[in-house]
Amino acid sequence: MDWFAPVDIYCERTDSRLWSEPLNAVSNLAFILAALWGAFEARKRGITRFSVWLLIGLAFCIGVGSFLFHTFATVWASFADTVPIWTFVAAYALISMALIGGAPPRRIAVIVIVAVALVTVLWLANDSPDTSAPAAPEPSRFNGSEQYLPAVIAMLIFTAVTHLRAHPIRWWFTAATVTFFISLTLRTFDMALCDVWPYGTHVFWHLLNGSMIALLLQALIRQITRTTAP
Repeated sequence: MDWFAPVDIYCERTDSRLWSEPLNAVSNLAFILAALWGAFEARKRGITRFSVWLLIGLAFCIGVGSFLFHTFATVWASFADTVPIWTFVAAYALISMALIGGAPPRRIAVIVIVAVALVTVLWLANDSPDTSAPAAPEPSRFNGSEQYLPAVIAMLIFTAVTHLRAHPIRWWFTAATVTFFISLTLRTFDMALCDVWPYGTHVFWHLLNGSMIALLLQALIRQITRTTAP
């Protein structure tokens, strides 16, 4: 793998210069602000749980990693972008199952083991050697947004569960889910709208996803405050 190979998959980038995506780069401040708001509220409410501060730290890392990707635009930078995102998704899902869904630790452990085993099997299957000539990759119909299907499913499930249980933070989850659907739609049409809007719509993906992460963090912080209040 060439870690320094250039990656150009967004409307705004027109060459390999470091600052070829100014809007996509600067808009990552949305994730930083989400992390800072979460840190402010957690500190104000006296929350010291490692899980909460882990998520706040991951939100900050998402902003930094995505900034690196939209400036350097290389393979290694793409990993700096995606690893914090999927770590946040996995960590938030597991923490929510325990703190909001009330899932026992043993059940969570089983889910983690099954998920890791499934990912490992799929990875090995896709990594098997192939001596045939590689076919030219076809462009993604959804501009790569299909990779976020697990996150969509998780958001829908958590939103449904909080409403079924009339949970006090259900509207935080609802707002986060609606925001995510809008942002994912805009991400999907980024390349398709290049001729109409040369700057692309990926900048709105950042702004809205930063808002979504802020809502998710605030939902968790308020849930912990509610359950620990005297």
